[in-house]
Amino acid sequence: MMAARVKALVKPEVLVWTRTSAGFSVPEAAHRLKIDEDKLTSWEIGEDAPSIPQLRHLATLYKRPLAVFYLQQVPKDFQVIRDLRRLPGIGLRHFPANLQLEIRRAAQKRELALEMLADLGEAATTFGLRATLDEDPEEIGLRLRAALGVSDDIQSKWRDSDGRAAFNAWRDRIETAGVLVFQATQFTTEDASGFAIAEDRLPVVVVNRKDPPTRRSFSLLHELAHLLLRVSGVSDLDTDAARPPEDQAVEVYCNKVAAATLMPQRWLLEDDRVAVQGTRSTTWTDSEIADLARSFGVSREALLRRLLTFERTTEAFYRSKRSQYLADYLAKQQREKEKTKDKGIPRNMPQETVSNLGRPLVRMILGNYYQDRMTLSEVVGYLGIKTKHFAKLEQAAGLR
Repeated sequence: MMAARVKALVKPEVLVWTRTSAGFSVPEAAHRLKIDEDKLTSWEIGEDAPSIPQLRHLATLYKRPLAVFYLQQVPKDFQVIRDLRRLPGIGLRHFPANLQLEIRRAAQKRELALEMLADLGEAATTFGLRATLDEDPEEIGLRLRAALGVSDDIQSKWRDSDGRAAFNAWRDRIETAGVLVFQATQFTTEDASGFAIAEDRLPVVVVNRKDPPTRRSFSLLHELAHLLLRVSGVSDLDTDAARPPEDQAVEVYCNKVAAATLMPQRWLLEDDRVAVQGTRSTTWTDSEIADLARSFGVSREALLRRLLTFERTTEAFYRSKRSQYLADYLAKQQREKEKTKDKGIPRNMPQETVSNLGRPLVRMILGNYYQDRMTLSEVVGYLGIKTKHFAKLEQAAGLR
């Protein structure tokens, strides 16, 4: 006679919490676990309990240590981003599991950075830049440029074919201002373009590495605007999306600040290519739009939206071009997918690690290693690389 499986002695409310905090609905989790929804529900209301092997499957899916499931009560202050909501009074948004995981990881990396600084005997820089919704976004944009040390001449030197130089330059200056900037790869463009964790010390900006560099630059400045407002949030940059009015106001404002920072009004309107067009123009050529966008290190859509703001084109023209650019983007994605279908893309793991985590955090971790506060095994564990890549990692971080 087969012995009955031993049930895990876990609290039903903890099972609910681990699932919801991981971003899964009951149907989603049950599907991934390959069990009936009724079975999962029975565990969560205390009518039944998972076996030990089943609990291990839950831990793997929810990305939680097994020990967490044996907590006797749901942690009261364990919400990763306390104010990551549309706005107070609206309630928490439902984020996909991969996005939830990236949010948790970003918060954990911030805590790690604070610990690393404390171990090194250094104080975390206080992020002092602020703004309010009643301030003029154009003025905030100019103020941000001044604070980050970005002049028109300096920005004009960042011009390249895909906007990567501009993204890296903006990121470097924002990190120098005391912000941790990470790049995420686990959620899609449809899920989010990025998110911000607003804190006075070591606030965090995360952008979606799957996006083109020009879109990442806009996301970077959009999330920086969230930090100025001290409002954490997840963004998709689409101001046409259905949102509560309060959330819409913040997102529109952050878009305006990002646009004003990247494309200052005076610089844009005094450009000969803009001046010659006059108002409400619909004669912009694709090459003119692309060349002007490269001048500012932004996407063609962002450039056209800025021109629309100053009535240098029409809403209909903007909408038409936006559809064209989306089609271009999807076609390019398909071509790249087919190109790499039969052959893998070689990866530079040291550079990729620095690109995703940012030089500040990597240097903090290596600094603790140099002071014998961490072992090499711990370093490569934190950074997710192999020991053989360590020397090249130091080079990528600018330490050799």
